[in-house]
Amino acid sequence: MAPEEIRDPQLRALQEKYRNELKLIPQTIAAHEFPYRFYFSRRLDLAEKDQPRNDQRSVQFDRYQGKIVLKITGNYFASYSAELMKPEERARETYQEVMLPLLRAAVRALEHADAPQAFAFEISHHVRRKVLGVSSESAENVVLILPRASAARLVNSADLRTQQVAIFEGETYLNAAPISLWPRPEEVAAKETAPEAPVAPTAAPATAAPAPTVSPRLLQGIAVPTAAVKPAVEPGQKPAAPRDSSSEALKELQKSYQSTLDRVVQDLEAQAHFIRYAPPAFIPFHNGIYLQLSLTTTLPRSAAGSQYRLAALAFDQHIAHLIRPVLAYFKDRADFDGIDFSTTVRLDGGEEAEASPVAIEFLFPLPLMTAYAAFDCTGQQLIDGGYVLINGERVGLNLQAAEAGALVQ
Repeated sequence: MAPEEIRDPQLRALQEKYRNELKLIPQTIAAHEFPYRFYFSRRLDLAEKDQPRNDQRSVQFDRYQGKIVLKITGNYFASYSAELMKPEERARETYQEVMLPLLRAAVRALEHADAPQAFAFEISHHVRRKVLGVSSESAENVVLILPRASAARLVNSADLRTQQVAIFEGETYLNAAPISLWPRPEEVAAKETAPEAPVAPTAAPATAAPAPTVSPRLLQGIAVPTAAVKPAVEPGQKPAAPRDSSSEALKELQKSYQSTLDRVVQDLEAQAHFIRYAPPAFIPFHNGIYLQLSLTTTLPRSAAGSQYRLAALAFDQHIAHLIRPVLAYFKDRADFDGIDFSTTVRLDGGEEAEASPVAIEFLFPLPLMTAYAAFDCTGQQLIDGGYVLINGERVGLNLQAAEAGALVQ
C-alpha cells in the first residue's frame, strides 16, 4: 500500500521507511505455488471472478491493541466441505497453506527492521455446507496475530512442536471466535494421563462392500447386472451394513484415488468445466459414498425457463456427455457407490442470469452408469434410477416434458 494512503503519521512513516522491504513480500509470494489461487486483497469474501478487478495492495503497518503490527489480508479460493472438515481443521489448512508462507516471507523481509511488534494475517476461504437441505457456499475468515519474537522462532525452526508452541503465544480466530489450531500441550497431557474407557465389543467389519441399492421398479426393461437391481433386503436377511463414511475413511479413500482424480481434472477440463476451488471429493450419501465432481454448466440464453427445464438441458447438453469419459477412469470399482455431478447452471451472457445460478446435482449409482455407457438404458432411465437435486431438494425430472417447458415435479 502507498504510504500516502495511511492517515496515521507514525504508520505512514514506517510504510515509507520500509517500502522496499514490504515490496519483497508479494515478490516472494509470487514465486510460491499455492494449492488454490491466492490473492492479496484489501477486501475479503470476494468471488473469484471479482477479485482481479479489486485492489490487491494489502501489506501495511497497522495497530492492534496498542501495538504496531504488519497486517496482510487476502482471499484464498479453496472450498472446504463442512461435513468432512471441522472448523479447526479448515483454519489449520489455511494456516499451513497460506499464512505460513506469508509469515516466512514477512519475517525475512523485515528481519533487520525495528518494526513491527507483531504480525497480523486475515485470510478468507470458502466453505460448502447444506442448510435446511439446500447446498450453499460461504466465506470464512481466519485471523492470526503473532508476536514478532514468536514468529521468528517459528520461521527459524524445523521442529513441529516448537512451531506449535510459538503459535500458542499468539491469537487465532475463526469468524471472530477464538480457536486453537492444535490441541494445547496441557490438553494433550490430560488426555494421555486419563484412564482409558472400556471398549464395548463390536462386530467384525464386513469383508465386502455392500452393493448399491437401486429400486427394481425404476429399472424395468434395463439390462444391468443382477447385483445392481436386487432389493436392499432380501426376505429373511438382515440389512447390509452401511459403508464406513467417517471423515477418516473418506480421507483415506481420497488419498488412494488422488492421482486418478488429478488425471480426470487434467484430461476432461475442456468439456467438464471443473470448479477450480472445489476439487473432486468423496462424500457420504444414502449410506454409501459418492464421488462429487463440481462443475459449471453454461447454457444459451434461449434455454431460459423453469429450473426443471434448466436441469433437463444441463443433463442432455453437458452431463450426459461426461458419463462415459468419467466412468472410464473407474471401471470395476467396488469401494464407492456412485458419482455426483454437482453443477452450477448459468445462462450465457447477461448480468441477470449471472446473479441467479441454479445448483443441480445428478447422483448416479455406478451400475446404472455402466448400463448407460453400454447403451443398455436411456438417459431418462438413468435419471429415474438416480437422484436429482435442485437447490438441495430432490425432484422428479421428465426430460422431454421439462425441455418442452412443462413443470414436472
